[in-house]
Amino acid sequence: MNPRAADRARVAVLFDRDGTLVEDVPYNGDPARVRLLPGARQALDLLRAAGIATGVVSNQSGIGRGLLTDIDVRRVNDRVDTLLGGLDTWVYCPHAPEAGCECRKPRPGLIVEAARRLGRLPADCVVIGDIAADVQAARAAGAAGVLVPNAATLPGEVESAPSTAPDLLTAVRRLLVGTKDAR
Repeated sequence: MNPRAADRARVAVLFDRDGTLVEDVPYNGDPARVRLLPGARQALDLLRAAGIATGVVSNQSGIGRGLLTDIDVRRVNDRVDTLLGGLDTWVYCPHAPEAGCECRKPRPGLIVEAARRLGRLPADCVVIGDIAADVQAARAAGAAGVLVPNAATLPGEVESAPSTAPDLLTAVRRLLVGTKDAR
């Protein structure tokens, strides 16, 4: 993907939340527990400076499991949004895995909806996440996917990812200079 200046208005970068932008605190409903991952703010600042739309696409099954409320998730999202300087859209799936919904990653629904909200096609989006479900959802929606592995990422997920980067900031920098394969 090469977001040339003339094309940047139609490009969007969508991020997974937990483990990609912020530390993964399972079923976190407490905004005080939100901690940005290294480089997250700088990555978002670079994208905003380049005029690239941003969003979050996140599975939040704690709602469907009765461990969190929609309000809890929104409060945490608001805290993340504040710390990152604001993203253009937030879309999350509240369903438990067994619900079989179309929005839960690795299905494409979150990416399709985020792209729609941003006035883009899914093919004009790049999804950056930390597990296979993130890049699989990107593929299912027709978007590009970049895996940024962490301690929770399985070795097989890294091997099968279409594109990887060692950290979030590197992933964004590579996108901005137009490197097709972030490996």
